[in-house]
Amino acid sequence: MTVRPPNIVLILADNLGWGELGCYGGGVLRGAPTPRIDALSEEGLTCLNFNVESDCVPTRSALMTGRHPIRTGAMQSVPAGLPQGLIPWEITIGQLLQGAGYATACFGKWHLGDREGRLPKDRGFDEWYGIPRTSNEAMFTAAPGFDPTIVPMPYVMEGVKGAPARNLAVYDLEQRRLIDGELTRRTIDFMERQSAAARPFFAYVPLTQLHFPTLPHPDFAGRTGAGDFADAMAEMDHRVGEILDAIDRLGLREDTLVLFGSDNGPEFRRPWRGTAGPWRGTYHTAMEGGLRVPFILRWPGRIAPRRTTDVLHITDLYPTLARVAGTSPPADRAIDGIDQLDFFLGERAKSARDGFPYYIKTELRAVKWRDWKMHLMWEVEPNEGPIKLETPYLFNLVRDPKEETDANMDEGWVRGPIRRLIEAFQDSLKTHPPIPPGAPDDFVPRAKAGP
Repeated sequence: MTVRPPNIVLILADNLGWGELGCYGGGVLRGAPTPRIDALSEEGLTCLNFNVESDCVPTRSALMTGRHPIRTGAMQSVPAGLPQGLIPWEITIGQLLQGAGYATACFGKWHLGDREGRLPKDRGFDEWYGIPRTSNEAMFTAAPGFDPTIVPMPYVMEGVKGAPARNLAVYDLEQRRLIDGELTRRTIDFMERQSAAARPFFAYVPLTQLHFPTLPHPDFAGRTGAGDFADAMAEMDHRVGEILDAIDRLGLREDTLVLFGSDNGPEFRRPWRGTAGPWRGTYHTAMEGGLRVPFILRWPGRIAPRRTTDVLHITDLYPTLARVAGTSPPADRAIDGIDQLDFFLGERAKSARDGFPYYIKTELRAVKWRDWKMHLMWEVEPNEGPIKLETPYLFNLVRDPKEETDANMDEGWVRGPIRRLIEAFQDSLKTHPPIPPGAPDDFVPRAKAGP
């Protein structure tokens, strides 16, 4: 008898800092209780040391491919009309699960290609609704001097596998407020249809909150009394709750792996300034507040409720979810993710990962290893201008979460394993040369032969 694989629902918030949710020390302190996500945390594995990439595009490329963005060339946000996103040679987690018999859908922000051939419906998802790029484009049409004959008009779009995508509505400030409500409705409809068909499904739900402009749905405007940012956080918590309620209503609770997290550290653009709690910094930096984000997994009867401080990385989801679905990552390329399923299930005592290199675009900024972080470049706030360090800074993140006291004198031995990690990763880049940003659709990377 074949055991049916579980459904997978992956909800990814946008620019949600480590310190925003109640279960991570925020919630009411940020003006917005988050009871639904807090309850999810109580029911699942709450990761206290889950790490991502520097901002929206690189994290999403790492999630979709299990590869650091220095490999894929999908390293930064690019304006509409310019080459961007993942080349077709890359195999997304959507494609892996689609090949394993899953119904797949993406509802929300994509940001990995904005033209035919690179949209979600071409990259492993049977259906898609959302925006191809990012939320700040909702401000374009209200900006003085905006000219749609020069800059493409931003749209909310939809599409299905095998057919051209279509524009639904101009993505303006009104649509920015409405979009998360609609993508949640579509997610629930998708789950209902697949449940009725008794087919396992993968719902990837990249929410648009709390990315600037951080504007709540009209139903949530004024809800908290603490301003738009808190109202938007209350809306986000509610949307997660709606999806969880639908899973329960459909009788799928025990058969569904739910994952909830963020793509990077907190929003830093005023007046929509977020927080990383005890950690310093925001996205677009190598500070801990930019790397470390909330992440929760719930799989009743399989993943025991607990909290972990073990080092995990978003690339790890690629091989882990592939194994959950009964398939495997491709063997013809470098995969940076490590299968963490045994750790998640409690069959392994510790994470299978000790650390990882951290690039911003093509520049190696830092390396994280166990309780330490070594900075090779130093930039505390975005756009301050990175300083190349002659002697890298070393911080013990347990004793020094703000990264203020160099530990080189007392704990310099840590530089040894960190340097070996760097050397091994850079050797792999020589064996598997990175895909250049903006590579054409027909680009096929070639691994180099051994020495």
